[in-house]
Amino acid sequence: MSPLGAAVGVLFVLNAGLVLVVLALARQVGVLHERVSPVGALALAHGPQVGDTVPAMRLTTLSDETISLGVPAPRSRMFFFLSPTCPVCKKLLPALRSLAAAERDRLDIVLASDGDHDEHLAFWRREKLALPYVLSAELGMIFRIGKLPYAVLIGADGTVRAKGLVNNREQLESLLAAEDLGVGSVQEYLRQQAAE
Repeated sequence: MSPLGAAVGVLFVLNAGLVLVVLALARQVGVLHERVSPVGALALAHGPQVGDTVPAMRLTTLSDETISLGVPAPRSRMFFFLSPTCPVCKKLLPALRSLAAAERDRLDIVLASDGDHDEHLAFWRREKLALPYVLSAELGMIFRIGKLPYAVLIGADGTVRAKGLVNNREQLESLLAAEDLGVGSVQEYLRQQAAE
């Protein structure tokens, strides 16, 4: 056998091996895709539940605007609970800005926290946040916020539509998807689909 024939034979065997490896990997990806379902914001069982009306209250933003809760509003509102010292919260700020722009016809995003006014004002200015920002320990206690970042979606009618811990843009968007599907969370929707 000539050296050229041997080289062609070796290349054929290597290519056949690569095809088998690619097929095996494709099969594994398919298996993983079936096992891993979409994960939305992790809804916690405490605080007002989906469908509950939010207690009436008036909040003042860092820019001295007033936001009323528990009453009908022109659009849904997503309250995003954060802290200036929370690295995940800071990572989500660009996603919040983008989501606010993309959904401006149906959604207002409001940043919420508690603590020192001057610290939050400095954070708001440093991060150039054009979103309303409220400081209210009472609001955090109503929703029993224990972990950050956390978001609560309140419909235009003043009822809780979805809520949960959020660590990425997909989880933020899952709250809107849950509202569109008429469920409290993506997990609830998946449980309903599995039961059918």
